[in-house]
Amino acid sequence: MQIILGIVNKALRQSIVVLGLMLLMSVSGLFFFVQPSYALGFTTEKPTFPSEKLTPEQKIDRAYEYNRAAGLREEDRQQAYEQAVKDAATPEEKVYERNVKDSQPNLIDKAGELVEKVTGK
Repeated sequence: MQIILGIVNKALRQSIVVLGLMLLMSVSGLFFFVQPSYALGFTTEKPTFPSEKLTPEQKIDRAYEYNRAAGLREEDRQQAYEQAVKDAATPEEKVYERNVKDSQPNLIDKAGELVEKVTGK
């Protein structure tokens, strides 16, 4: 009799666990296709976020409030944006020449520095 009750008890526990898992999977499946609306509504105009209304100086100040590294990255981002605006107004050849000069170090100067460093002069 004890063996039969043990088997029934084990089967009952296993079926409760299986039904619980199936219920959990069913409920999680309901939320799979739900997309957040971010409270923007269904408008045809471009949504405006508070960060889009800030001036570049305000963005930099706000980044410095988080930490110094974020402020420096924001300054670099603003400088890169301003440089890109200037590059858009200039002919492509000049931009290409400046980028080549910036990206390739002068090999003769570097070799001279290495020779001086090795010889100790």
